[in-house]
Amino acid sequence: MELAPTYNPALFEDKWYRFWLEKGYFHADEKKVLSGEKKKFSVVLPPPNVTGVLHVGHALNSTLQDIICRWKRMKGYEVCWIPGTDHAGIATQWVVEKELAKEGLTRHDVGREEFVKRVWKWKEEYGSRIINQLKKLGTSCDWDRERFTMDEGFSKAVRKAFVKLYREGLIYRGKRLINWCPRCHTALSDLEVEHEEVQGNLWYIRYPLVDGDGYVVVATTRPETMLGDVAVAVNPEDERYKDLVGKKVRLPIVNREIPIIADEYVDPEFGTGVVKITPAHDFNDFEIGQRHGLPAISVMDDWGRITVEPFKGVDRFEAREAIVSLLKEEGLLEKVEPHVHAVGHCYRCKTVVEPYLSDQWFVKTKPLAEKPIEAVKTGEIKFIPKQWENTFFDWMYNIRDWCISRQIWWGHRIPAWYCEECGHINVAEETPKRCESCGSEKLRQDEDVLDTWFSSALWPFGTLGWPEETDDLKAFYPTDLLVTGFDIIFFWVSRMMMMGYHFTGKKPFSDVYVHALVRDEHGQKMSKTKGNVIDPLEMVEKYGADTLRFTLAALAAQGRDIRLSEKIIEGYKHFANKVWNIARFVLSATEQVEFEGAVAYQPEDRWILTKLSETVEAVDRELENYRFNEAAKAIYQFLWHEFADWYIEFSKQRIFKGSDEEKRTAVHVLLSVLRDSLKLLHPIMPFLTEEIYQKLPNKDAESIVIAPWPSPEFKFEESVEPVETVKEIIRGIRNTKAELNIPPSTKVEVFVKSSDEELLKTISIMVPSIKQLAKVSELQRTEEAPSGCVSFFLPGVEVYVKVGELIDVAKEIERIKKKLSGVEKDIKKLEKKLSNENFLKRAPKEVVEKNRNELEELREIYEKLNNTLKQLENILS
Repeated sequence: MELAPTYNPALFEDKWYRFWLEKGYFHADEKKVLSGEKKKFSVVLPPPNVTGVLHVGHALNSTLQDIICRWKRMKGYEVCWIPGTDHAGIATQWVVEKELAKEGLTRHDVGREEFVKRVWKWKEEYGSRIINQLKKLGTSCDWDRERFTMDEGFSKAVRKAFVKLYREGLIYRGKRLINWCPRCHTALSDLEVEHEEVQGNLWYIRYPLVDGDGYVVVATTRPETMLGDVAVAVNPEDERYKDLVGKKVRLPIVNREIPIIADEYVDPEFGTGVVKITPAHDFNDFEIGQRHGLPAISVMDDWGRITVEPFKGVDRFEAREAIVSLLKEEGLLEKVEPHVHAVGHCYRCKTVVEPYLSDQWFVKTKPLAEKPIEAVKTGEIKFIPKQWENTFFDWMYNIRDWCISRQIWWGHRIPAWYCEECGHINVAEETPKRCESCGSEKLRQDEDVLDTWFSSALWPFGTLGWPEETDDLKAFYPTDLLVTGFDIIFFWVSRMMMMGYHFTGKKPFSDVYVHALVRDEHGQKMSKTKGNVIDPLEMVEKYGADTLRFTLAALAAQGRDIRLSEKIIEGYKHFANKVWNIARFVLSATEQVEFEGAVAYQPEDRWILTKLSETVEAVDRELENYRFNEAAKAIYQFLWHEFADWYIEFSKQRIFKGSDEEKRTAVHVLLSVLRDSLKLLHPIMPFLTEEIYQKLPNKDAESIVIAPWPSPEFKFEESVEPVETVKEIIRGIRNTKAELNIPPSTKVEVFVKSSDEELLKTISIMVPSIKQLAKVSELQRTEEAPSGCVSFFLPGVEVYVKVGELIDVAKEIERIKKKLSGVEKDIKKLEKKLSNENFLKRAPKEVVEKNRNELEELREIYEKLNNTLKQLENILS
């Protein structure tokens, strides 16, 4: 039963994880759910990229899910937590292309088939890294059900979804504007475009009016795209240009006549209030072009080179300089101003992304968005915190068709075949032998692959065997919870809703818990460049997985970003040590005392059992509402400040000096409270709790993983207040000594005055504890205020501490007066600061709050010192 002298997680964390896997505790039995034997609770792990390594965001995400899954498992649910990885098309292809480059090769040199083989080989060698790292954190996923977005079953689901949507008219091929990376040579999703603030220019260009009556000045950040201008636009409410609407201007360099149009999108405050419209090279211009029936003229190829004279074949940025130079020569460049603006870059290779008019595959999203919008409105699907509903609605009401094709080789190849005889597009789940239109065998499959988000949109039901009607699908779908970051609410969460409702007729999940960002201690975003990244694996190695998990849970307040530092993690290692030492004491006491047999509860036993029941209720309530930080706080408060600081100290009197019955009762309660406390803590700190639980003589399961969750069965409300008062008496005596510079070990006489007989009875029973913990020589009841005492008052009782013979009263009076003077100065200084309007406006909120808290504390100290001073003056007189 003995625990090691010090807490060293490296000695047991891996051991217990292997044990859990061998026992199959994380595997869900669908038969128990289908038979009605058990209720189900199901979750899908947001699939990390197969190229990924564990970062602190992954650690937070998986920890929060694991807390809920372990809690539900202990509460008797059949928990199915499905893990897996995403094939991450562009990211993975980029990694393998870099490996090829070391051999002096490109993917085109080796060909598609060989390249894809190499990617699979890379995946087999390195693709499980992040999964193994998640296991180090203690994630209790059902690893038997692990999926990959390109495994055979999932690929079947992807093809089925594509074909069904195509046949329903919800997938189409068309020429539209998309994000294009000239380096990776593929379309990108909005999430794969990183917008960075860059220092650029605003070029003011004169566009001459065709009627010869002057010119308009257009401000642009991209002069090279003017070659594709089809109009200039003004705001219809802009009085400066109302008379010009309908007229034409001559496009410089190209000499094409283009119209002046009015559109509400134009911001009169930007530049001159006149903007160029280039539908083939700007998303907003494309929309304007659609509204006004304007053509879209593309002036670049897919390598970012100009395609029209006189700059044909010139790189877009070189063409920019040449165009500006030519405009200067022709006297059409009015001025240039420095201008900071956001420019999109490819998230993988950092090349500036180009809006590009291209033939691509698209999903019509508006019809698919209707059901998810309704589900969130009615509360069928809930966002936690609720504020994220606004983000969801904002995106969904303004949704555009979704470009799902990517010009890369790694991914789900689009199941479409072009007939070389008649041009018909054949869309099918299996490779067709003949054209369904003309019967020709000359078919060529589309070269593109599907956007990674398309396959991951099927994740909640594709992982459970859809499109087959499997037992897993029947038992565990819809899932209950999704834990995710806010940045993919649109790109992933909303798309899972669209696909879930469309293909299954059911919601994909009930609750969407949106966790915050993990920032550094100063609130800065973590980045390698800044050098402020916290590596979770390093923290696990240094402090243990449990410590990191508890830290993340304790900081995970809803709607607030987490400020994390190694110092905070180190601080929670002290809590792990505390739990360890609590267990060592209890187990040691158990070895010395017979704990089985009849027990007779004392007030402090009833108090701690009631506090335990209240903590069980609190943890249940907070976890039910995903208030992870409050659940962690409740457990921390109970274990450290109630069980360790008070009950264990109370129990020592009986264990070392009590009767057999008193000893037996104390150890019985210690063991019961420790066992149930470990269960409460287990979802957050699984390894530590298992290591201790296995040493308990009264464990009620083979493993704490499957132990029953404690119930709040012990409620002795009548004992709580009297014992709380005893605690305050002890604390008050200690504080009195501290205020009067009496050494803590000096024994004092104490008198209590009260008319509350129940309270006096509890005090009488607990006199040995009061004497020991407050270092009291005698504790007596009194009807009068004794002389030579200082007193303090608690609800229902007056407490008098005899100090006249222990101190030089006159000296103490002088010392306290000096201290009061210093405190008074500090109070006035803070009051002056907090009445300064400039300080309140300019100082950060946390600084103002800190000052207000300091002032409140100083006022409390002043009041206590002043009260003590008056009492000492009474003694002296």
